[in-house]
Amino acid sequence: MPDKKTPKLDELEHGPWPSFVTEIKKAAIRNESAKDLLNLLERSYDDKRGHWKHGGIVGVRGYGGGVIGRYTDLPEEYPHVAEFHTMRINAPSAWFYKTETLRTLCDIWEKHGSGLTNVHGSTGDLIFLGMKTEELQKTYDELSDAGFDLGGSGSCLRSPSCCVGPARCESACYDTLALCYDLTNSYQDELHRPMWPYKFKFKMSGCANDCVAAIARADCSIIGTWRDSIQVDQDQVKAYAESGLDIQGMVCDKCPTRALKYDHEKKELHVIAEDCSRCMHCINVMPKAVRPGKEKGATILLGGKSTIVQSAFLSWVIVPFMKMEPPYTEFKEMVARIWDWWDENGKTRERLGELIYRLGMTKFLREVGLPPVPQMVFRPRANPYVFWPQDEIVK
Repeated sequence: MPDKKTPKLDELEHGPWPSFVTEIKKAAIRNESAKDLLNLLERSYDDKRGHWKHGGIVGVRGYGGGVIGRYTDLPEEYPHVAEFHTMRINAPSAWFYKTETLRTLCDIWEKHGSGLTNVHGSTGDLIFLGMKTEELQKTYDELSDAGFDLGGSGSCLRSPSCCVGPARCESACYDTLALCYDLTNSYQDELHRPMWPYKFKFKMSGCANDCVAAIARADCSIIGTWRDSIQVDQDQVKAYAESGLDIQGMVCDKCPTRALKYDHEKKELHVIAEDCSRCMHCINVMPKAVRPGKEKGATILLGGKSTIVQSAFLSWVIVPFMKMEPPYTEFKEMVARIWDWWDENGKTRERLGELIYRLGMTKFLREVGLPPVPQMVFRPRANPYVFWPQDEIVK
């Protein structure tokens, strides 16, 4: 428990939800750094300012990323968090752990650090919160012996992350787990040795429900989709209708492109394939009756991020459909061209989406060898990034 009273932190334990304060208090019973963390956090609330600073680069041998240096600016008053570094542990695809594995990780962490974890951080890694510099290499060595590696930090590739995919979801249009594992192993240099203007994230969702929120958070989003028409089981449509589902109101009228038509007399659902935007709404409402098409793959989007140099961006569609099957040659060749262009043109701390915004989508597409497609345009003359040079205009 903290040495001093923490009334402001105690307030965060009220209400129906679990509180991080409760968990830190549990750790503080047996760990001095967790105890100092509580006292320092209460002090930050009193002073209305954070008491953390970045005091330099720390890491382990051979790696340029994976460890984030953290120091307090009040080391004399809170000596056990004078150094409070964060270590990122590369997670398995879709965060599948065995109990034995979790116990191994926790045993290593309680031995070397504060015992506090973040499962998982927004980057996709499992986070070890609070470690002294002298413990970094020892911790990494034990993690490596147990079969784990560090994740990404700094101006490098961040650990690829994915949704549960075909492991538990029947809507998945490609194997997100296999692709995540492949990219993680293929890009070890990019993960552990910062080499770019800023960070880069792959996030993979098996369908347009986008359960990992890739479109809002990833520099490269890989969203499962299909190229042909949705599959409709008319017997199941009748079953939904007879169960009382308002198919016209709940499905057809909510289709964003009005691509669905419902025959009330025959109790049949029909799709205008060329109008379907593959948004998943009808599949979500009637999963037994409507299924993704047979020709499955992924849509590739670029540029999603939170506010840094520019405001927050949602991703742009770059390739409407690409097959996603091992060894993923087409995708990796495209990624190599994009990284080369970003590396050549990007400014310090400029994400890929910000670079495209600054130089223009036209320049980006030409220099990485991608054709412009209608899906890049929100509506006619509303997208500022697509222009037609005078010599390409047909008179």
